[in-house]
Amino acid sequence: VQLQASGGGLVQAGGSLRLSCAASVCTFSNYHMGWFRQAPGKEREFVAGITWSGVSTDYADSVKGRFTISRDNARNTVYLQMNSLKPEDTAVYYCAASHGRSWPPRAVGGYAYWGRGTLVTVSS
Repeated sequence: VQLQASGGGLVQAGGSLRLSCAASVCTFSNYHMGWFRQAPGKEREFVAGITWSGVSTDYADSVKGRFTISRDNARNTVYLQMNSLKPEDTAVYYCAASHGRSWPPRAVGGYAYWGRGTLVTVSS
C-alpha cells in the first residue's frame, strides 16, 4: 500500500484547507484510514479516523467540530477538510492505513502503512 498526501500549505488563522490522500492499492475499501499530525518537537498524534465503509468516524477532541474526515472508495482517496484553523494546528499531516481491526485505531502503532506527509502552516 502506497499513500500520497497532498493539499498542505500556508493559511491564515480562521481559514480552511482540504487535504487529500491517494492510495495505490487494489482493495482500498478493506482499510480503515487515519490522519495524524506531528508538530516540531512533538510526538505524532491522532487527528481523525474513518472506517473502511466511511460510515463511522472518530476525532481528537482538539479538532472535533472543525475537521471532517471522509473517503471516496471509488477514487481510493481519503480527505481531511480543515476549517477554522488555528496556529496550533501547524504540523506535518500524515495519512495512514490500518487493516484487520474492527475500528480505526488512535495509536500510531495501529497503522501499518503511512504516507510521506504534507505540511500545514497556520499563521496568526
